[in-house]
Amino acid sequence: MTSPRATAPVFHNILEMIGNTPMLEITRIDTGPCKLFVKMESMNPGNSIKDRIAVTMIDAAEKSGKLKKGGRIVEATAGNTGLALALVAGQKGYRLTVVVPDKMSDEKISHLRAMGAEVVLTRSDVAKGHPEYYQDVAEKIARDDPDAFYASQFTNEANPQAHYETTGPEIWEQMDGKIDAFVAGIGSGGTVSGVGKFLKERNPNCEIILADPVGSILTPLVNEGKKVQPGSWLVEGIGEDFVPSICHLELVKKAYAISDEEAFHTARELLKKEGVLAGSSVGTLFAAALRYCREQKEPKRVVTLICDNGAKYLSKMFNDFWMVDNGFIKRPTYGDIRDLIARRHLEREDFCLSPEIPVLQAIKRMRMFSISQMAVVDEKDRVVGILDETDVLMALVRDRDCAAKPVKDFMTSRVETVRPTASVNDLLPIFRADRVAVVADDKHFYGLITKIDLINYLRKQL
Repeated sequence: MTSPRATAPVFHNILEMIGNTPMLEITRIDTGPCKLFVKMESMNPGNSIKDRIAVTMIDAAEKSGKLKKGGRIVEATAGNTGLALALVAGQKGYRLTVVVPDKMSDEKISHLRAMGAEVVLTRSDVAKGHPEYYQDVAEKIARDDPDAFYASQFTNEANPQAHYETTGPEIWEQMDGKIDAFVAGIGSGGTVSGVGKFLKERNPNCEIILADPVGSILTPLVNEGKKVQPGSWLVEGIGEDFVPSICHLELVKKAYAISDEEAFHTARELLKKEGVLAGSSVGTLFAAALRYCREQKEPKRVVTLICDNGAKYLSKMFNDFWMVDNGFIKRPTYGDIRDLIARRHLEREDFCLSPEIPVLQAIKRMRMFSISQMAVVDEKDRVVGILDETDVLMALVRDRDCAAKPVKDFMTSRVETVRPTASVNDLLPIFRADRVAVVADDKHFYGLITKIDLINYLRKQL
């Protein structure tokens, strides 16, 4: 039985619910000699720590006169700051334009649009100074609109101030002043700077530890004082190709570079073992915190953050197929053409149809699984046809009563079969004819190979 909790207050505006997030001790994952605690910032109403800075930055802009009633807010964001600004803007009656790099999850973009934000997508493969770099695009949009306020989390002093005034004091109080290390990432630098400053003022021996994606310039800068060219990474929201002006790196004692693969698997472990559904940046933070804890020779009390909720990443790192397609989950290889199959039939990863299933049901399955063709398989598990979008389109145009009729009446019966021993070159004539390849032998149907499967296979070789 858990101990009784105090009755939660009744709030009169969702913005009143920002902050005062709970602290959770990690008990089911090995933390070495240390005790590791996570501050559940995902429980803010906008599901991320960025709610704190959104309120503070907008309040400061209103007080300074930079943001006037009915005005427009513009921001460059990896998603969560945009969502937080959308939450505040919606409550206060402001228009919002967010500029995001194109590696952001579909869930974040859909969430932003659902909250009324205008979303501008830009390239994620260019660095600061390029005309399509997301921060430069946002700055230009704001500059061209006299009614716009550019929130500029990367230069806005209200950003670290929010953490100095709220996040830091909350951590100190929840830990009863007993905290030896704080692990955080740097996106804009506000959290490290604000929380770090507060904790170091209270306890100069408290170590500020940076969790950083491999490819970011920050780890070499902290650990070696070395400037490097930025790489690329898939983790969203942290890691940088420059040092933001509000970021006080001098507070940081040590940095850990965490690969995308380690971050994603760590976030999945956190969900399985501790029940915490967290975002991709949390995977980086938590992996770094575990490394730090396990390296210690004496017990320490360590805090890191659950920066945001993992529901925004269900189509990415929590999706096994996405993990496989991006090489983060390793599958057995055969050394033949079966390695090109994205959804393996014998492992029941694919989606098939029976010849008798109605066309309408086939359409529903195509939409549900976001696929454009499906194998039609008989009772002996043999492919007897392929139903693709063209077949469905022709069926609907030619026969308006086709919905209840079986797919066998409309499928393509000419099946292009290749054996597992076939070569990549054997696929090219099939693709030129705009068909898919069925990989099968006398015993088994192994799966389909499409053009995009071959493209992905070749991309991985680069």
